[in-house]
Amino acid sequence: MHILLVEDDDRIAAALRPALHRHGMTTTRLARGKGAVDHLADVDVVLLDLGLPDIDGVDVCRAIRAVSEVPVIVVSARGEVDDRILGLHSGADDYLVKPYDIGELVARVHAVYRRRRSAGQGSPSGSGDVVTVADVTIDLIKHTVSVAGAPVTLTRKEFQVLAMLASSGGAVCTRSRIVAEVWGRTWAGANRTLDVHVATLRTKLGRPELVQTVRGVGYRLGLPDTGEQAAATGD
Repeated sequence: MHILLVEDDDRIAAALRPALHRHGMTTTRLARGKGAVDHLADVDVVLLDLGLPDIDGVDVCRAIRAVSEVPVIVVSARGEVDDRILGLHSGADDYLVKPYDIGELVARVHAVYRRRRSAGQGSPSGSGDVVTVADVTIDLIKHTVSVAGAPVTLTRKEFQVLAMLASSGGAVCTRSRIVAEVWGRTWAGANRTLDVHVATLRTKLGRPELVQTVRGVGYRLGLPDTGEQAAATGD
C-alpha cells in the first residue's frame, strides 16, 4: 500500500514514515498542500494534515476529492467538533486527532482502503458486498455467512476476522493488522487470541483450507487455484 503523507512538521513525518514502513506501507511525503493533487497517481490512501503553511488542509481535501476518489484521512491537531465536521464534509473518509496511537492510525488506513476497494473493485466472486469462495458465501453488509447454503453462526470478532480476509481478495493480512483493526489495540497475548479465533472459525466453517496461515506473517483467504498453496498451510 502506498501512502501520500501531506505533513509540514518534519519531526512528525520523520517518526511516522518508518512506522508505516514497518507495517508494509511505502510513503511519499509532501511538506506543503500545493500540488498534492499532482501526486495522486498510484496512491492508495492520503494522510492529510490541516495546518499546512501554504494552503489550508480543508481546501486541499476538497481539491483532492474534486479529481479523485482516493481515501483521505485527516490527521490533525484540530480536535474540535466543528473542525472534524468540516473535514468530513470536505470529503475526508476519516478524521484522527493528534496525538494518536500508530496502531489506530494503521487500522484506520486499512479500513478506509478496504471500504473503497470493496466498493470500487468488488471481491473474489460476486458484488463488493458479497464474497463467494467455492460454497462459502460471506455477506459483508448483513454480517452473515453460509456454507453450502446453510447459515453459520459466528461471533462478532470471528466475523470481523473473516470479513477482513475476504475483503483483501487473497492478499495476506498481517497479524498486527488484524489485531489492530479487529480489536483496536494490542497486548501481550494478542497473537494467541487471534490464533484461537481462527481455529474456531475454521471449525465452524468446516472448511479449514479457507483461512490459510502464512507462516511468520499472518493469514489470507484461500482462493481456488491461486497457484500459491505451497506458501501457506491450513493448520
